[in-house]
Parts: sequence; C-alpha cells; structure tokens
Amino acid sequence: MSDTEKPQPDEKPELDAKPDVDPHDARSERSRSVLREIASGDALSGVLAVFLAVFVGSVMIAATDPDVRDTLSYVTARPSDFFTALWDAISGAYSAMFRGAVYNNLVDDPAQQWRPLTESLKFAGPLILGGLGVGIAFRAALFNIGGRGQMLIAGGAAGLVGFKLDLPAIIHLPLAILVGMAAGALWAGIAGVLKARTGAHEVILTIMLNYVGYYLLFWALTKDWLLATPGSANPKSPPMKETAILPKVLGDRFNLHLGFVLALVAVAVVWWLLNRSTLGYRIRAVGENPHAARASGISVGRTYTIVMMIAGSLLGLAGVNQVLGTVTSGVSLDLDAAIGFDAITVALLGRSRPLGILAAGLLFGALKAGGFTMQASENISVDLVLVVQSLIVLFLAAPPLVRAIFRLPAKEAK
Repeated sequence: MSDTEKPQPDEKPELDAKPDVDPHDARSERSRSVLREIASGDALSGVLAVFLAVFVGSVMIAATDPDVRDTLSYVTARPSDFFTALWDAISGAYSAMFRGAVYNNLVDDPAQQWRPLTESLKFAGPLILGGLGVGIAFRAALFNIGGRGQMLIAGGAAGLVGFKLDLPAIIHLPLAILVGMAAGALWAGIAGVLKARTGAHEVILTIMLNYVGYYLLFWALTKDWLLATPGSANPKSPPMKETAILPKVLGDRFNLHLGFVLALVAVAVVWWLLNRSTLGYRIRAVGENPHAARASGISVGRTYTIVMMIAGSLLGLAGVNQVLGTVTSGVSLDLDAAIGFDAITVALLGRSRPLGILAAGLLFGALKAGGFTMQASENISVDLVLVVQSLIVLFLAAPPLVRAIFRLPAKEAK
C-alpha cells in the first residue's frame, strides 16, 4: 500500500484500541475495597472495643486472683505453674459467665440448662428499650441523659394504675403500659419544649429532671393515697395486681416475660420510624445540620420536642417493664436499676442504630446475668462487669485509639 492510500474501513488505528482489563484483577480490587470499607467502619471498631475491654478485664481478673499472685513469686523457677494459674483464673471466670448468661452444662435438666439464656433476655429487655430512647435522641443531636427520671415517673404512673384499679386483664395491662409511656413522654417533653423555646441545654435539663423525678416519686411513696403501702416505713408501693402483670412467655419455669417481646417490637418500630417515615427524615436532617434543616422548611424546635417525647416514651416503657415484670414487684426508688445510665452505653455501642442497639442490649444483658454466676462460683466481684462496661465506653469514645492499636485504616470522610 502506497503512502497516499487510506486505511480500509475495517482497519482501526492503534489509538482506538482499549487496554484489556483482567476480570480477576477487577474482582480483587472490588474485594479489597469492601474489606477497606469494613475495616474502617463503625461496626468493626465497636466489636474491637468490646474485645479490648474483655482483654483488660482478663488482666484485672488475673491480677486479683490469689493463685496467680502466689505463682508469680517463683515464675522464673516454674513458669508452668504461673501460666496454668493464669489460664484457670481467666477461663474459669468467663466460663462461669457463659454458664450464667447462655448455657449451663453443669445440670442435666434441659430447662435449667437454657434458663440462663432466658435470664439474659429478661435483663436485655429494658436495656434495649432504654438504648432506643437514648439513641433516637442522639440521631437528632440531643443528649438525653434523663433516662432515670423518665423511668421513675413512668414506673410510678404505671404502678399507680397497676395496683389501684380493678379491671379485666385485657384492659388493665394495656392501660398501665400506655399510662407509663405517656408519663415518660410528658416528662421528657418538658426538656424538649424548654430546648425548643428557650434554647436551654438538654443535658442540664435532663440532669435536673432526674433529681426532680426522684424526689417526686419519693414524696409519692410516703403518701398512703398515692403509692405508699399503708402502715409501712419502707418507701415501696403495694405489689401489682395480677391483671396488670406482664405474662411470662415461656411458662412459669422461666422469668422471661412479655417485656422482651415489647422491646423487639420497639426495635422494629424505631427502625421503620427512622428509615422509612417522613418524621425519621426530619429527625436525621436536624441531627446532621439543624441550620440546613431549618432553611429547608423543617421546624427544628418541633422536631426537638417530638424526639424527646418519643425518647421518653421508650424509656418509660423500660420503667414499666421493671414495675410490671413480676406479681411481687412494686414501685420503689431503685426501679431503674441504673438502666437509665446503662442505656447511654448501649446506645453508644449500637451507634444509635436500632439493630445495633438490639445487639448491644443483648450483650449487656448477658454480662449482667453472667456476672452473678461469676461472682458466686469464682468469687469474682460483680463490679468487674461494670468495669468492663465502662471500658467499652472508654474505647468507643476513642475510635482513633482502637484503629491505631489494630492498625486499621482511618475512616474516610464522606
């Protein structure tokens, strides 16, 4: 072909040719991208925070065990004794916790073997509800630490209905639950309204309302016409009537009652509310940027009030769970059992996501149930469980520290 001839139509210049891409390399790059996203995500950092807390707890168990301390004095002469004592102390403690929280292999009765799991679920119910109440406020950038006051007021209102009224069970129990939730919503709504109208900080408001709620319940427990047991010096109400008691879901051999089922329903409702409803969109928008939300036509003040009332109703349901859980229970000043503050930890560990809060609540319920068995069988203080929970919060509050320890990639800014 001469220099003046043009290329044939079926011939393509080399510049048009595209480099071949190996499908295997493309898949590998996608896999690496997914792994990087998982490694830099919040879920993995939460799991590793729990792992670090358990590890530090193991060190504390070993340091307080007398056999470990004795063998440490001659560790250079007989190191095997030290490591055997170390293993026995740590494995014995966590084995006892597992037997008390999940499955007891030391008994023959199948019902007794699985009873620890039902106890963990029973403890998890109010923790999940409380975590949802704190978590949904977090999504609107509100720090609701008034869980104790909301639980006390709600529990007192539900208890008043539970032992004062004579109604059929089909009416009595739902009425007590609804009254308790409404009382919790109204109590938290005070902080929401003041935040919306005056700009007062919700942390200060909810702290003060905790004290007001505590002493208001204390006053009510001293009045015979309200919650006090006539002729008793103990500040506790009479027991609830059987028509107002949450029924047991697995029979009389187990303490697991309807409260855990209500917690599961609440998880589903809050998930739908946050991810599928218009109100959920407004809550998330206000939480991300209240100024932008206001510019787009969202009433930030109204959203604050609604969110706090929803949070209070969920924490109120946790208080109802405590009061109406058993026929012998009643309203007392310790009905919250520190759940109002533990709920903050549950919400933090669950990253304020309903499913994450569910998982965190189950974990903390298991820690609480297993802690008693660990103390009884291994003579380890149940307060160690509180130390582990506190360490989880500590590591969750410092995600860069967790990533640095495990050499994880930094979270990419969106």
